[in-house]
Amino acid sequence: MISERICKAVNKIFPMPVHPFNLSNDGKMTYAEWQYLKGQDTIKFYLNYSTVDEMFKDKVVLDIGCGAAGKTIYYAKKGVKKIYGLEILEKYKEEAETLAVIKGVGDKFQFIAKDASKMDFEDNYFDTIIMNDAMEHVDNPEEVLVECIRVLKPAGKLYINFPPYNHPYGAHLSDAISIPWVHVMFGDKTLINVYKDAVKDLPDGKERIEFRISKDENGKEYFSYINKMTIKRFLRILKTVNHRLEYYKEIPLRSIVGLLAKAPVINEFFVKMVVVVITK
Repeated sequence: MISERICKAVNKIFPMPVHPFNLSNDGKMTYAEWQYLKGQDTIKFYLNYSTVDEMFKDKVVLDIGCGAAGKTIYYAKKGVKKIYGLEILEKYKEEAETLAVIKGVGDKFQFIAKDASKMDFEDNYFDTIIMNDAMEHVDNPEEVLVECIRVLKPAGKLYINFPPYNHPYGAHLSDAISIPWVHVMFGDKTLINVYKDAVKDLPDGKERIEFRISKDENGKEYFSYINKMTIKRFLRILKTVNHRLEYYKEIPLRSIVGLLAKAPVINEFFVKMVVVVITK
């Protein structure tokens, strides 16, 4: 297809961003180690509202969408009473538990492979819940938020941040496709074929494809690892959940596009991160 050839040609122009999958393939560090190093970055946007101690010290904490749980283990080092990393992919369990022991928090950390919309925790269990770069991935965001409120203690806080879908790299394909706003310029069919071709010969190529791409009931391929969460959709979902909104901020890509990040409709393209703190 012409669109695929154009996409591949344009992709050669842009430098590939650093991505943990590629670092792991190159033997530079594991996914868990990369997440641990980025731990502070995952909470920096909340610190205009809260403090690290308020989030973690002596708290029972849940990290939803923890991946290999490197960031969860980083939080564990901040004085938590107990912390759980919830991740739908069980393959990260061993890697996560190994790093927790290395970092000296194996007794405080537990990895749980589970769908966040169907948690087994009892009501009013957590002081703090974090969804860092997870809201755009969950299959049932409405149900996940309801579950979060259920398992939060009264006055417990839910911290959410996510890049909206129309963020330059909102398609989450930057391990192989480095074109900003590529999902705005090309359709899913083109991107699926270009992505599959780009990673097919990598050591973990098959795994990456299975992770990102599924087939619907009609056999049509689609990107199943993202739900295309926009700011507009997220705000609509928030209205359906019983909560108190403590903090809300849309962080622009750069200060120079700050006005564009506030403009109706087009703000979706110029917001780097939506940051929310909810209290039960």
